[in-house]
Amino acid sequence: MSEDKRPQEFLVLSRGQWDAQLPPERIQQAIDEFYAWHDRLVAQGRMKSGQRLQPATRLVTRHGVIDGPYTEAKEIVGGYWFFVAGSLDEAVELACQNPCLACGLSMEVHPVDPERASAWAVTCETPAR
Repeated sequence: MSEDKRPQEFLVLSRGQWDAQLPPERIQQAIDEFYAWHDRLVAQGRMKSGQRLQPATRLVTRHGVIDGPYTEAKEIVGGYWFFVAGSLDEAVELACQNPCLACGLSMEVHPVDPERASAWAVTCETPAR
């Protein structure tokens, strides 16, 4: 981690599915390598554990609850965890080391905003005006 920047948290979402043509042995190898990589980064304080996600999902909106969103309309999110890094670039460098990338998964990295929400702040939820 960069010594001149305060470490911050980054949410990492694992997206997609394993390459269909890969044998289970190759996928298991990537999974085993992932857990070794994960455990090493957790021990170094550069990663915080998350969870794998089950396929069942519901979308809750002002209009009600939808049994979905459906796979055709969304990316599959398989799990999440957190990096602790000095910058978004540094967090992305860590994500690039994930052994599961070679087998078809992709990683989405988001800086975590430690501030409480405000209607006056420009955030992900703020519409263009």
